[in-house]
Amino acid sequence: MKPDMVGSLSWEVIGVIDTDGGCAEWTFPAEPGAVRTARAAVRGQLHGWDLDCLADLAALLVSELVTNSLRHATGPIGVRLVRPDGLDGALRVEVSDPLPDPPRERVAHPEDESGRGLQLVAGSSRRWGTRPGANGKTVWFELAVPG
Repeated sequence: MKPDMVGSLSWEVIGVIDTDGGCAEWTFPAEPGAVRTARAAVRGQLHGWDLDCLADLAALLVSELVTNSLRHATGPIGVRLVRPDGLDGALRVEVSDPLPDPPRERVAHPEDESGRGLQLVAGSSRRWGTRPGANGKTVWFELAVPG
């Protein structure tokens, strides 16, 4: 998403760090509207990179991770996209929050209304993981770019 396209979303975005080149980053407040705004930012950026084929899945998985951040963390939520480069052929997506505890994948029972987000990320992505940061953690996943 180009910076001029963020204007209509800016009331829910703390900051657009960068949307040029092979990387795009945003910071969202820990508020329910962040999920919708993050989805729109991801879709817009992937459209701009001609990666529409990944937009629906990337937006869905970002929704899951941002929702997890909203449930468990209280500070700003970062979303970062790294465009595939060279032979790697993978879009890398990262969601960061100030809570240092890594998420735990769990088995949800049929009657559970939550608990399937990380299973969805794990089952839909090429790879995924977490890493600690100076102020929290980052959950990341990679989506293969069809060749």
